[in-house]
Amino acid sequence: MSTNIQAIRGMNDILPPETYLWHHVETIMRRILQSHGYQEIRFPILEYTELFKRSIGEITDIVEKEMYTFLDRNQETLTLRPEGTASCVRAGIEHGLLYNQIQRLWYMGPFFRHERPQKGRYRQFHQCSAEVFGLVGPDIDAELILMSALILEKLGIKQLTTLQINSLGTALSRTLYRKELIKYFNSNKNNLDEDSAHRLHKNPMRILDSKNPEMKKIIENAPKLLDYIDQDSRNHFEKLQEYLTHAGMAFEINPCLVRGLDYYTKTVFEWTSDKLGAQATVCGGGRYDHLVEQLGGKPTPALGCSFGLERTVSLVQQTEHNHKAETILHAYLITDSEESFIVGLKLANYLRSKVPGLKLILHCGGGHLKNQFKKADKSEALYAIIIGEHERKTHSVSIKSLREPIPQQTLYQDELAEYLKLKIAKKG
Repeated sequence: MSTNIQAIRGMNDILPPETYLWHHVETIMRRILQSHGYQEIRFPILEYTELFKRSIGEITDIVEKEMYTFLDRNQETLTLRPEGTASCVRAGIEHGLLYNQIQRLWYMGPFFRHERPQKGRYRQFHQCSAEVFGLVGPDIDAELILMSALILEKLGIKQLTTLQINSLGTALSRTLYRKELIKYFNSNKNNLDEDSAHRLHKNPMRILDSKNPEMKKIIENAPKLLDYIDQDSRNHFEKLQEYLTHAGMAFEINPCLVRGLDYYTKTVFEWTSDKLGAQATVCGGGRYDHLVEQLGGKPTPALGCSFGLERTVSLVQQTEHNHKAETILHAYLITDSEESFIVGLKLANYLRSKVPGLKLILHCGGGHLKNQFKKADKSEALYAIIIGEHERKTHSVSIKSLREPIPQQTLYQDELAEYLKLKIAKKG
């Protein structure tokens, strides 16, 4: 006997009714991004591997361990996108969107990393991201952070999160800091875990991002990057704090916040939550002022942020907000014969075209009216619409409330659309 084929580990199905919650989250994000002047961009799931090696950095966990990379039939090395910024920059350069232009772009979709699946971290995961090109000052940093805060607020989860910010300075200031960091961690070499020892001479700043609790004290006592950043980066960071303070935005300065990718410069930030276990980051981002040039474009300042949708949805599920309204079925249309079904088929299409947002199921498969009523009730529809011989001959319908103790009504078919509009408006 053949065994059932199951989904790949770490690549999950999203089933109803949870899909309605995803729609809710995605709709709010899309609406807020568009209200801030961001335009949607879509790019392929597959890219040449070199794109991610040049952008993310070869000495990173993503490139070294986590990318889904393979040779295609042309013997070219391709990779399932592990993140979106590099692809967005590649598309912007390729299509001439970036040089001497200001662009606000957003995208949403699946990304892929071969890492150990756990709550909040999957091999196929989803992100909603915003990217801004052509603006160099801390004013756009502040606006991007405030926009991310508005998304969290409209989702009803801002109170479950904390904003952390830091500055990574420039490549030059990080080189000086890197030397001090290597010197410090070398003096504690015997206390480093395996990952940190591996990163020590390749990418020592990533040690600061370690989630190993045994590393906590060593990291806390490490030299602070803010003591080594250049004056321009310091001024930028202080101005950002000033803008956020004037906007009433609470934040914490986290000197160990480095983000996981090599291309970041100056501002970095994360929204974290203690309601998600080890994977605490809901949204993260920052500046990457040299990435466009690094990938072959003209020098272009840039910044962006990404929401992890699985983690965002998980937080929304923990709130008291009820998103069931989106799943409500308004009506279930039942008929007593083939002739009545033909009338019902035409009527159902008419109602869906005339009543915005109407969710209506037309019963298919025949059966006695009693059984159809049972299915209507099981569907949790608000109303049953009945077409029998009498209704067919009089061009009317009977409408019965399935959730409230009110008398059954008879309406002419041309009155039904207005009746349902009023009922849906009241429920909304």
